[in-house]
Amino acid sequence: MKTSNPVLTRLGQAAERERAAGYAPTGPYGQPGYPQQYPTQAGYPAAPPTVNTMTVDDVVVKTVSLLGILGVVAAAAWVMIPEALLGAAWIGAAMVGLVLGLIISFSRMANPALVIAYAVVEGVLVGAVSKYFETAYDGIVLQAVVATFGIFFLMAMLYRAKAIRATPKFVKGMIAVMAGLFAVIMINLVLSLFGINTGLRDGSPLAIGFSLVVIVVAALSFVLSFKEVEDGVRMGLPQRYSWVAAFGILVSLIWLYIEILRLLSYFQGDD
Repeated sequence: MKTSNPVLTRLGQAAERERAAGYAPTGPYGQPGYPQQYPTQAGYPAAPPTVNTMTVDDVVVKTVSLLGILGVVAAAAWVMIPEALLGAAWIGAAMVGLVLGLIISFSRMANPALVIAYAVVEGVLVGAVSKYFETAYDGIVLQAVVATFGIFFLMAMLYRAKAIRATPKFVKGMIAVMAGLFAVIMINLVLSLFGINTGLRDGSPLAIGFSLVVIVVAALSFVLSFKEVEDGVRMGLPQRYSWVAAFGILVSLIWLYIEILRLLSYFQGDD
């Protein structure tokens, strides 16, 4: 099964190597995925062990679990991190999360421990960011949470209704746009450290427009995640790869949530 998703291509290749090494995925009713029966009497090797393949339900369970971990850590960070250290916690967690995210994205093997570690680190980030914005603008966190999950479920319904399709051109275009946005955000961050204001994060009309663009792209990134799940199930990836699919959804949720917080803050005023 071919896919236009480069991450799934790598994971699919890894799964094929596992099968070649003697692991066969189970069929839809628990039977081995390959019809050949391996003799087990003396003189013959034992049948290779079977592994369960990932399902949509697996991804849902893993995603909810990661959100639960992130939520608990975020709540703890909110309570434990003093306001004076919010900036340091924010930057530190963002840097560590970026490194973990890149390792997970470019790894050829699914590593649940790394994905869980990412959720923990991002929990610190979300907790620090949320406390910062809530301290400045009362009620903004609840608004952002509602908006984030509202957009997520809307995109899920649109994808299920096939109103939005993850065609190869769409996937390639989204990857290019997200890479471009990431570059712009990082360059803007570096320039801001030197006191240079580009106008992308100061609440100006340009900043509002930029945030809207980022929110649209973050929302569309769910389509890539849904396609990743769909292709992973069709490719018969081992069950543990559902952690990678859940990781993709979690990344988009965090990205969308933080950007919505920024946008809402632009309309709060100084009072």
